[in-house]
Amino acid sequence: MEIFTGLLKAFVVGGLLCVIAQILIDKTKLTPARILVTYVVAGVALTGLGVYQPLVDFAGAGATVPLTGFGYTLAKGVEKAVTETGLLGAITGGLTATAAGITAAMTFGFIASVVFPSRPK
Repeated sequence: MEIFTGLLKAFVVGGLLCVIAQILIDKTKLTPARILVTYVVAGVALTGLGVYQPLVDFAGAGATVPLTGFGYTLAKGVEKAVTETGLLGAITGGLTATAAGITAAMTFGFIASVVFPSRPK
């Protein structure tokens, strides 16, 4: 039963983040790229303010998988690296923390481009 409630929390929180993005797409003139950047920056800002961590503790993957979660991971990586190495960590921490996700996205994107070649419309 505990796994069900965890899945439900992740689904609801992740779904709400997606609903907000869909409303922004439908009701504003923001492009998807600007919404993407807004979500990542919001994740960084909310983490810096200490607001996002309780959401991550509550929803787990529902808060860490969406784009705001990428911002959360960037901010946490910078925070950890700055405490360990000083000011240089502000540059290296975010890249170190997100390297696996970035590599996976690039790898799967490449595989998809090879398996499904583009066609002119």
